[in-house]
Amino acid sequence: MPDRRCSSGWRGVALVAVTYVYFLIFAQFAFISRLAELNLAGTSLNIIMGAMAAGGILLSLIAPRVAFMPSHTLRLRIAFAACAAAALLCLLPLSVFSAVAVACLIGGALGLLTVTLVTHLGAWTGDRNPILKVGFGTGIGYFVCNVPSLFTATPQVQAVVAAALCLLGVGLTFHKPEEAAPHPQTQSTRFSFLRALAAFAALVWLDSAAFFIIQHSPELKADTWLGSMHLWTNAYLHLGAAIAAALLLQRHRASFVLSAAFAALGFACLLLPNPALALPASLFYPIGVSLYSVALVAYPSFLTSAASTRERGIQAGWIYAVAGWTASVFGIGMGQNLGHVPTAFVAAAGTVVLLPAFIQFSQCRTREIAVLAIALAIAFAIYGVLPRSPAPTQLSAIERGRRVYISEGCIHCHSQYVRPNSPDVLMWGPTEPMQWIHAQQPPLIGNRRQGPDLVQIGARRSQLWLKAHLIDPSEVSGGSVMPPFAFLFRDQRGDDLVAYLVNLHSGDMQKQIAEQQSWKFSESAVAHADPAEGESLYQHQCATCHNAKGRTLLQYQSQFRQKPNDLITGPFKYLLSASLADRSAQLARICKFGIPGTDMPGHEYLSDQQITSLTLFLTQRSSTHP
Repeated sequence: MPDRRCSSGWRGVALVAVTYVYFLIFAQFAFISRLAELNLAGTSLNIIMGAMAAGGILLSLIAPRVAFMPSHTLRLRIAFAACAAAALLCLLPLSVFSAVAVACLIGGALGLLTVTLVTHLGAWTGDRNPILKVGFGTGIGYFVCNVPSLFTATPQVQAVVAAALCLLGVGLTFHKPEEAAPHPQTQSTRFSFLRALAAFAALVWLDSAAFFIIQHSPELKADTWLGSMHLWTNAYLHLGAAIAAALLLQRHRASFVLSAAFAALGFACLLLPNPALALPASLFYPIGVSLYSVALVAYPSFLTSAASTRERGIQAGWIYAVAGWTASVFGIGMGQNLGHVPTAFVAAAGTVVLLPAFIQFSQCRTREIAVLAIALAIAFAIYGVLPRSPAPTQLSAIERGRRVYISEGCIHCHSQYVRPNSPDVLMWGPTEPMQWIHAQQPPLIGNRRQGPDLVQIGARRSQLWLKAHLIDPSEVSGGSVMPPFAFLFRDQRGDDLVAYLVNLHSGDMQKQIAEQQSWKFSESAVAHADPAEGESLYQHQCATCHNAKGRTLLQYQSQFRQKPNDLITGPFKYLLSASLADRSAQLARICKFGIPGTDMPGHEYLSDQQITSLTLFLTQRSSTHP
């Protein structure tokens, strides 16, 4: 008899949930984000992700035929351990070659894990309501992935969480259950393997295309995945749809589940081209995904007509190789190349999914046919009266740059809102009226401020400085924790982002300039000024442009509006006053706020005492080296 600890079936729920969390939060999100941080998200991305798909396809087909590893519990441990290792390896500074190797390991480990798990899932779920437990495991997996604190975490945190869960999966398999026979109530000989394979391929293709389009469209992403409300809504929709799918599958309603999954996904794909309809699309999409995801696990585990465990494993391998990996690649390619899902393809996918169900219904279920026809007529009628978005127009560089700003997550560290009657006004510029903020779609006031406010950045920084800062932030802004975005300049995105940032200013900076001219360092700052500290600040903040061999000066010397002077040897071109006190005050204002109309940036974030120390160092050096 199976052990009671295992016959309860909750170990199977946990194994399904862990597998989905790893695939969704790490393989689909964290790994790709980590590649972007490592400047591997350009042309190398297709090669790396292709390696993942190749590993997944290969191991999905090989796993059921492995003879030298007969114990499926051992296979699961190896697969979970490999998944954990891959997640931890992505924390290292990968090259293109090593990233390809890690991606292949991710795909291969997932291929071995998924096929082995579903082939022997009955041994982990027990005999009581096994499909319902599949629904719970799937729903919990999607729910966890949409928890805001995990969804918005850094790729490193997501990778560590995924690795920890996989190690938990290893621990869960340290009890060898007896092989359980397929549950008699879940056998179905009417739902053929080829029909299931074709239906799952069509649904995964639709899902992958919609996923890519949402992920790479700032407006759609903002209306579906950004904000705690959206994420919690998605979490509960996924969980509810997964449980509903399981209940229907237990009642031999596999055809209805797949048909409903297509209806939800297909409708979402038809709505996506119109950003104004992103909200209803965001509701249909998670429902459709969870409906077919439960069936994708339950079919090869409990619904197939396979006569033996080996045959069940082979069918699972083909389903995950063809539908899980190959159809996913084609779906991503469709989203990448077309930017939308053609209506003709939605119709073709509907034919693949619905036609067999229609033939089956037509034999003995006239009432169901009538209900389905009415539902389709209503759906097409609703779609026909929905407002159409205008024909797409050529976007300007500024509009494209705003999309890059959103897609790269700049709102997580930079605000675009100057708080009235606060030090913000002096540092970052005049505040914008609330009407201007509300007019933005979506508003980009920011989630938090870890870096400077950007609402007036175009008036405070030149185009050249912004480009140099995006390519290597720590070089032109000493001590910056901002990651480099040099990979954006491998194509047009970098220049578009610079164009957007340059455009961020109100044009009415005269009042702020007047306030800056009246700024003076405090007596306390003067008393605590330290030329040694000033020299350190100079080396970190200024030398890259103002030393003869400064890296930024040498790299961009032909692009400066005017070549920066060497401040160690002088002279100070912009200091016109003969009075030493006036020259010091003027130099301090330049260090603090920069020089408008030039490439000289301000250092608004430095304290008065730091500015005074920097000024003291520079004036002492200039008097020593006239």
